[in-house]
Amino acid sequence: QVQLVESGGGLVQPGGSLRLSCAASGFTLAYYAIGWFRQAPGKGRERVSCIPTDGSTYYADSVKGRFTISRDNAKNTVYLQMNNLKPEDTAVYYCATPLRMQCVEWIAEYDYWGQGTQVTVSS
Repeated sequence: QVQLVESGGGLVQPGGSLRLSCAASGFTLAYYAIGWFRQAPGKGRERVSCIPTDGSTYYADSVKGRFTISRDNAKNTVYLQMNNLKPEDTAVYYCATPLRMQCVEWIAEYDYWGQGTQVTVSS
């Protein structure tokens, strides 16, 4: 069955970096778009970044220039490199796929989700 597993979260000081991984199983990641989302306490889930199959990328304005999404199709894995982290980046980070080639805007169209990984930015 389709599974997504996130890893790489943790506690980091402001200005630090983390790399999140999203490992896929049960489907060939190369054929589908993957999105990264986050949810902070008391807030809704927001799309942070997305990478479709054509190699283009999407970033929310709040992370543009600091986060980089990439995919390694040979490893069936998508990464989110997060640099210059800020306290407001603190959230649970999820990866998800709409099982389509293109990224989609609506969260409800992402059918499969990982369990999430906690990122805490604090001094």
